[in-house]
Amino acid sequence: MKVLSDLLAVILFFLTYTITKNMITATAVAVVFGILQAGFTYWKYKKLDTMQWVGLILIVVFGGATILLHDDRFIMWKPTVLFWIGALVLLISHLSGKNGLKATMGKELELPEHVWSKLTYAWVAFMIFLGIANWFVFTHFKEQWVNYKMFGSTGFLFVFFIAQFSYLSRYLPQKDS
Repeated sequence: MKVLSDLLAVILFFLTYTITKNMITATAVAVVFGILQAGFTYWKYKKLDTMQWVGLILIVVFGGATILLHDDRFIMWKPTVLFWIGALVLLISHLSGKNGLKATMGKELELPEHVWSKLTYAWVAFMIFLGIANWFVFTHFKEQWVNYKMFGSTGFLFVFFIAQFSYLSRYLPQKDS
């Protein structure tokens, strides 16, 4: 559900930019939606997880800087910073003996410890890659960044999810036919 909610934020940002061709307006929509999304989540569940707080703070800070300074580089940096913070949080939690990925997904998936470990390292590497890819696109192909944000990073996520599912399918319980 969270992935769909995050994708909705990207879609609203993309649609606003496509219609207005104005990064400031698209960023304002993203900031308002981010605040509303966090508010709704907090209202419904009475809490936000760590990465939701980080995402909210980053959209407000980087989006706010983009709007106030009329400089779209700030909003373009936001995904890179978010991905790298996510990678760092996962890595630190894993190395400190508490696997953050297992803590998040362990209620839904029962996997051997070595699989959680490999999965965590795969996510860390993938988030570092996504951060580098985002940075590369906005520094070398600034005019295409919004399209990359919508289709490129989303496409990478889709491919990663398929690869992850393919790997995990070996460890999932099999139903007898």
